[in-house]
Amino acid sequence: MSASMISQIETGKAQPSVSTLYAITSALGLAVQSVFETPPVTAAPAGRAPTTVLEALGSAQGVRLGPLVSPAERQVLTLDSGVTWERLGVLPGQAVDFLRITYAPGGTSSSDGELMHHTGSEYGVLLSGELLLTLGYEDILLRPGDAVSFDSSTPHRYRNDGTEPAVGIWFVAY
Repeated sequence: MSASMISQIETGKAQPSVSTLYAITSALGLAVQSVFETPPVTAAPAGRAPTTVLEALGSAQGVRLGPLVSPAERQVLTLDSGVTWERLGVLPGQAVDFLRITYAPGGTSSSDGELMHHTGSEYGVLLSGELLLTLGYEDILLRPGDAVSFDSSTPHRYRNDGTEPAVGIWFVAY
């Protein structure tokens, strides 16, 4: 990933892919959940674009979302190549991403086609559509009702080759 790409993400001129987001947060020692958080006190002042990745990503300290989270209250993160994450809840001090994920037709977790890996464990259930999971050297087609669980350090990628959005509930523990 280039310095130019990071700059474009920081200034809001580009959206990262899922794999790029994991690479940035891993390099900074942050959980992916921190991208949903309110920026810390050191964030960029109002009206000024963030100048560092930390300003752009914010901080995960002391934020709670829940116990009830209605659709209008969800924090939404739109990534490049047709992927949307909606945060379904968070408890302070817990390193967990609890997400409703949507892959638009043609959407993929890696805009460059590469497999990604990160710390933690991944659990998911597909609610609608179809989603192709490449896990290591195996392609697994997920259909509605199918559930997956695996160690996230195993190289993986998600891709929607179908004609309708693939929607699921994902739980990633770090």
